[in-house]
Amino acid sequence: MNSTTEINQVKQSAPPQQLTLAMGRKPPIELSRAKASASKKKRMPQRSESSQVPGGAALVQRVFTRLNCDGRPPRFRVEFYPYASLVLTIRRREDVVFVRFSDLLRRAPLPVLEGAAALLISRVYRRKAPRTLTAPYLNYARSNRTRSRISRMRRRRVRLASAGPQGRHFNLEKMFEQLNEEYFSGSLQRPHIGWSTRSWRRQFGCYDPGPNQILLNRRMDHPAVPQVAVEYVLYHEMLHVKHPTRRSGCSLVSHSPEFRAEEKLFPHFTQARKLLDRLAR
Repeated sequence: MNSTTEINQVKQSAPPQQLTLAMGRKPPIELSRAKASASKKKRMPQRSESSQVPGGAALVQRVFTRLNCDGRPPRFRVEFYPYASLVLTIRRREDVVFVRFSDLLRRAPLPVLEGAAALLISRVYRRKAPRTLTAPYLNYARSNRTRSRISRMRRRRVRLASAGPQGRHFNLEKMFEQLNEEYFSGSLQRPHIGWSTRSWRRQFGCYDPGPNQILLNRRMDHPAVPQVAVEYVLYHEMLHVKHPTRRSGCSLVSHSPEFRAEEKLFPHFTQARKLLDRLAR
């Protein structure tokens, strides 16, 4: 359950320190700015070495020219990197621009890589990339086959991160069993469940199909939060387990009509939504 993604504007003159495009559970793309200082980040153990994209520099330079970006093309260094999902990043260090594609694209056709590069370059230099250029990447990323590969990759690479199901005030494991029996006839296989290790500002819960994990915002593990609100958020994420994200035409559907209909079976649906609206302020 997320609020609307905010897209930060970037300067046309040069790429920011780092720009990230991630294809996650929610369609179609999430765009975020990384922290300015890489030294402040917690470094994760490196899974494997990155590798150069054959002809990658020339590929990105062609896209730069095709989008009519201002100025001389910078020097590009393009790599495949073992991210935990389908991620594209671009960052500048002095006179070199580093582009990283998820190694999930290692066997992707050339038009897919060109589309990925166009998405990055167009956002950085504020150029409108033609649909014919970006469509091969978007279609590739949204395909059922690619999403299945993302889930398998995340099962291997994402480490479970939670404070466990037993909070100070609510036990999510016990709550899951009660909801499962009441609304799913006990048929829903229990994923990993826990409270987030940090408080989230704009998210109450999430389900990640890769590691098969439900996390709830630790802010709700508080005596001032009614139990019905916590139950509703957990029930919502349990519905994501039952109704996985699917493709419909050119879009990805996370909340299908079937999902929405079952969500309203929660008897305190309206009350819980109002409580969460107040909590989000």
